[in-house]
Amino acid sequence: MKTIIAKDAGYCFGVRDAVNVAYDAAKKFGKVYMLGDIVHNENVVSDLSKAGAVVVDKISQVPDNGTLLFRAHGTKKNIWQEAKARKINIIDATCPLVHDIHHEVKTLAAEGRRIIIIGDHGHDEVIAIADQVKDTIVISNPEEANQLRKMKKIGIVTQSTQMLSNVKNIVSILMSKTINVDLRFINTICFPTRRNHEQIETLSEECDLIIIIGSFTSANSKRLTELARKKNKNAYQVTNESELNEQWFKGVDTVGVSAGASTPDYIIKEVKSKIDKIGRNINGKRQN
Repeated sequence: MKTIIAKDAGYCFGVRDAVNVAYDAAKKFGKVYMLGDIVHNENVVSDLSKAGAVVVDKISQVPDNGTLLFRAHGTKKNIWQEAKARKINIIDATCPLVHDIHHEVKTLAAEGRRIIIIGDHGHDEVIAIADQVKDTIVISNPEEANQLRKMKKIGIVTQSTQMLSNVKNIVSILMSKTINVDLRFINTICFPTRRNHEQIETLSEECDLIIIIGSFTSANSKRLTELARKKNKNAYQVTNESELNEQWFKGVDTVGVSAGASTPDYIIKEVKSKIDKIGRNINGKRQN
């Protein structure tokens, strides 16, 4: 049984940098605080907790002399302001590509455009993007786009991990929601996401079975699974090697594996090792 790992499976550079910064800060200061999970992966959060990275629910739980790390997804403006006012030591681990989206939103708003964000309601990244300017609108699907009234000038950005097909469908509808079609769309799907999506679509066509590794709280992991299932009905998502089912691999010659942007390398290796073990076990049974 052959296993093919997608070239860009797992950590994107923004998540990898944020996690490394958290480890370094915990080591340097003894303890570093984070408002919520640094990334959407339970294993990463657990590992960081053991290293001294403490997750808190609100900034009031951070001591005045404490160190506060702002996560990869971005942070609302009022949190920045309060942290600075209290002279808390701030470490900004926001993904640079998310900072770019914040900049684009402000630029579009300065042109007098109503800002529409194509993204998941309640997602940390989307909340932070929406907070950059007033009166933003979040649209997650074409049905919501159809419900909008017409506006004079529209500016559109996307959550960095959106699927291109969903974005295209929504933008097509929004073209009819502007007076004189005064619309500017900036595609802010990040390039690591685009690469990962392209690779899983190819693997799904070439392989008998697809395994996606990632937390079920991770939007980008769930999208990878959704993309895989559109082209291959034998696609499954797992958080780690313990969730692999040997029954999935019966009669399978090639397995394609990818992972969400918040999945660490060691979990990918453990899943790969377990798949290899399953393959040897199945081959042994065939020979017997």
